[in-house]
Amino acid sequence: MIRVRFAPSPTGMFHVGGARSALYNWALAERSGGRFVLRIEDTDAARNRPEWTEGIISALAFLGISGDNPVFEGPYFQSAYEAQHREAAAKLAADGRAYYCTCTRDDVKARTGSEHQGYDGFCRMRGLTEGAMRFRTPDDGVTVVQDLVRGTVEFPNEAMEDFVIARGDGSPLFVLANVVDDIEMRITHVVRAEEHLSNTPKQQQLWAALGVTPPVWAHVPVIVNEKRQKLSKRRDKVALESYREEGYLPEAMVNYLMLLGWGPGDDREIMPWSEMMPLFRLEDVNPSPAFFDEKKLRAFNGEYIRALPLPEFVRRCQAFLDPAWDLEVFGRVAELAQTRVAVLSEVKANVDFLFLGEPVFDQASWDKAMKAHADDILAGYAERLETVSFDTESLKTALDEVGAAHGLKLGKAQAPVRVAITGRTVGLPLFESIEVLGRERALTRLRAARERLRAGA
Repeated sequence: MIRVRFAPSPTGMFHVGGARSALYNWALAERSGGRFVLRIEDTDAARNRPEWTEGIISALAFLGISGDNPVFEGPYFQSAYEAQHREAAAKLAADGRAYYCTCTRDDVKARTGSEHQGYDGFCRMRGLTEGAMRFRTPDDGVTVVQDLVRGTVEFPNEAMEDFVIARGDGSPLFVLANVVDDIEMRITHVVRAEEHLSNTPKQQQLWAALGVTPPVWAHVPVIVNEKRQKLSKRRDKVALESYREEGYLPEAMVNYLMLLGWGPGDDREIMPWSEMMPLFRLEDVNPSPAFFDEKKLRAFNGEYIRALPLPEFVRRCQAFLDPAWDLEVFGRVAELAQTRVAVLSEVKANVDFLFLGEPVFDQASWDKAMKAHADDILAGYAERLETVSFDTESLKTALDEVGAAHGLKLGKAQAPVRVAITGRTVGLPLFESIEVLGRERALTRLRAARERLRAGA
């Protein structure tokens, strides 16, 4: 059985690169009938906060990765396996594959004359019984890593120093703990970011020294921004939580992230998980850097929003609307909003005019729309609204006629009316909006806009 793992450290935010790695692991496990193991690498006390772990679990659930599926296993916590880590270190020492070392960085610098020089093996043959523990790397030859994404990668052993696997107090370093955890959890495939490739020869040597066949390796490509720089949380928008809060749909996010380095082999891009998952193969992942294009993600999200059944769209919008707003009223314009937004957070600004006592005026929109003809249009249209049949087509015809009386086409005549009604120059279709708003409220807003005009606002 294929067993993969996703092993994040609690850091306070869930990186989209980590989300992509998790999805690749999830796809591999689900299509093979295997297991996806969630392991929280919590040995760094500064990062070990329950709320951060909950954030990881919540972010994975947003992507559809959760215990609701029998493929999911965990979460396990690295700190719970410290006894096994120490036992493995002791075994390596007993087998002559590791040794104790008391050298400090200053000691190495004094012997080599360089602070950049790697460890010189000084304690290899001293037979010490205390100190930090170093793994004894081979003196010559190469460590060959067979990678499903990158092919055969060779690392000269002579370039690899005897690296530390446990501190002086016996506590393990990540390089050892990671290997021991994978062995304990019977991990068969390690699918992770390209940045971990440099650690792989050390880990592969540890697997072999512990008498266990190493897993299948697959290092997926780095994700870059528009300048082809690796995505950075200090510079780029990388937190999955930010996209969730902005109103990106999980199915759109999953679809887009899966395509960052992989494709189904045809021209399709918009694909549900049920179609992508059976097609996913690690061998088809492209090793080249993958560009995270937020504009394309927005386009994907807009496609998924428009594909939602209307009742489902209304349901998902609720989290982004004021709880006091009447959902029945929103339901009357929901279909119009659904075709005009790329993320759910944009819905509120499109419909808020229906629920406010008066519109919130965007000053730039006001200045653009309230030209010399504006007062005449507002006055003429208000007069027509008092008696016109209150349906979309009649409301449109009335404004068309008012505009024509002043030598204006409908598009020009609409501008001051739209701003008076909604506060903005863009938004939902005007006449449908006026119909839902109602005669009295529409008249009140047209008159208020005229007063604002006269006041020179």
